[in-house]
Amino acid sequence: MHAYRSHSCADLTKTDVGTNVRLSGWVHRIRDHGGILFIDLRDHYGITQVLCDPDSPAFADVEKVRSEYCVRIDGEVKARDASLINPKLPTGEVEVFVRDIEVLGAADELPLIVFGDQEYPEETRLRYRYLDLRREVMQKNMTMRSDVVSSIRKRMWGNGFREYQTPIITASSPEGARDFLVPSRLHPGKFYALPQAPQQFKQLIMVSGFDKYFQIAPCFRDEDPRADRSPTDFYQLDMEMSFVTQQDVFDTISPVIAGVFEEFGGRPVDAPHEWPQISYRDAALWYGTDKPDLRNPIKMQVVSEHFAGSGFAIFAKLLEQDGTQIRAIPAPTGGSRKFCDRMNAFAQKEGLPGMGYIFWRERTPHPVHEVLSGWIESRQLDEAKLQSFIEVAEKEGSSEFQSAFVRIGNLVRTGDVLDIDEARKINDLTFGAMEAAGPLAKNIGPERTEAIRQQLGLGVGDAAFFLGGKPKQFEAVAGRARTAIGEELGLTDKNRFAFAWIVDFPIYEKDAESGKVDFEHNPFSMPQGGMDALLGDPLDVLGYQYDLACNGYELVSGAIRNHRPEIMFKAFEIAGYGEEEVRKRFGGMVNAFRFGAPPHGGCAAGIDRIVMLLADEANIREVIMFPMNQRAEDLMMNAPSDPTPDQLMELSLRVIPQD
Repeated sequence: MHAYRSHSCADLTKTDVGTNVRLSGWVHRIRDHGGILFIDLRDHYGITQVLCDPDSPAFADVEKVRSEYCVRIDGEVKARDASLINPKLPTGEVEVFVRDIEVLGAADELPLIVFGDQEYPEETRLRYRYLDLRREVMQKNMTMRSDVVSSIRKRMWGNGFREYQTPIITASSPEGARDFLVPSRLHPGKFYALPQAPQQFKQLIMVSGFDKYFQIAPCFRDEDPRADRSPTDFYQLDMEMSFVTQQDVFDTISPVIAGVFEEFGGRPVDAPHEWPQISYRDAALWYGTDKPDLRNPIKMQVVSEHFAGSGFAIFAKLLEQDGTQIRAIPAPTGGSRKFCDRMNAFAQKEGLPGMGYIFWRERTPHPVHEVLSGWIESRQLDEAKLQSFIEVAEKEGSSEFQSAFVRIGNLVRTGDVLDIDEARKINDLTFGAMEAAGPLAKNIGPERTEAIRQQLGLGVGDAAFFLGGKPKQFEAVAGRARTAIGEELGLTDKNRFAFAWIVDFPIYEKDAESGKVDFEHNPFSMPQGGMDALLGDPLDVLGYQYDLACNGYELVSGAIRNHRPEIMFKAFEIAGYGEEEVRKRFGGMVNAFRFGAPPHGGCAAGIDRIVMLLADEANIREVIMFPMNQRAEDLMMNAPSDPTPDQLMELSLRVIPQD
């Protein structure tokens, strides 16, 4: 028999009853039932119940083991009594009677319990990550991660791609984050960098004539941590293709992503040809972000015209400034004052003074409605109700119905003919089945309020929230408010994956204070229109750059590359970088483009983020084997650590103490 096991802890079934077996694993749980010891023995594959009674020669040794001891047991497979079968386990029909046990590795008192679903502080989990990883959910997550990577590789090879490796020690790369620098021993005072991405190398692979490249690439960026981003390193599916258009890239990578989500996600996935392509500007307008969650059906709209010159002075004055807008966030079914107050409190937590709102509710019937409705139907006012109508008009003339009462009162007194269409409008706005409530409704009046309602397609029981200013200053908050509204009202469909390509990214932006034009997005994207586009207004230039969003996360980012040196120099010149600076910083790539560079493009997909979504986790650290904490520290390995004096001397470095 093998030194450690004849079977895994997931192998044994009823067909093995009566056989002698050897198992190795960890003591998952111990139970003492009247002198009989039951142990759930766990390995990577599953759990087998083993038991020992005082008649066993191993009983005294079994009594000594504790949770998470690593042990080997020999014993006989027995069938469980029918009433004791555990249908949740593949091995639930059998148990193993222990004849011999060997402790392969004893365990001290545990800083965290592997059995069960107890919550522990992140510091404890990361310091003892090897224990945390023994837990069932973590075993599943890491197994899924491995399987996802394997599936991606098979799909890429199946599409005619080959995997090539690019350098880990290289030069600094302009990927938009801080580099991790590596001092050179052989070249004192100079530094390598860990690659933020294989961007330049994969483009050079295309120049070298390799038509389709991919790699499961490690990337290193010194970034501030977030729930969906590692502060130090991550892995991505990196790919590049020659002689392709933007749509070619979509048609290649979309089935790979869709296939992986269908295989591991357990939720519906729309066919890739149904994934919408949304311009960056529309995404910002409709969703407040370039990575929208389309499971939430809410679309924001511009409603500036309804507030210009209105009685709501804050918005009216705001719109007198250049570049300002008022946007509405529709909230179907959100038409209650309690909900509106909660969202107002949300805005205040986001640092705003509040968030204006209107909600629509059923109107309490009013006696004047009957009179006016009768006139609309017959063009005649009931003489018996004429006097009471006048009295009500005079009594409530200063109420919210003021304008309508004044108009109708004049009709009654003078006998003037009131246009039938105007009468219907007054009736619907002032005495109809619904009414608008909230401070904004009172300030802007019924006609503007009704116009907003019709534009947004809302009705009784619905609401709308409003934010104003220069879009870039409030779009992010508006996007978060849209998300919160969708969540609170149950509008977001949690049981699906919703993908969208975000396209037409602007290449440039202008600093509001200095007026300087600089790159807003990837400077290496081919501008739409080529050189001709760069001769006009820089703020109108769009790039062949694209992202794939899923459920509010950016999963893929890429571009058709700018492979023409003259276009590249012009693009950088607009942003204030001369040709000499471009050659100095990106000389390897620029020089290569002088020797017959093919049109090419590609993208990169975040492996960690993909697995996070598939595992239905909210934090990316739950799908990374050994992640850093939020301070970019490895508590288990004590990194970063102080270098020794000898190390510093060898590298010609000196550490300057921080005050």
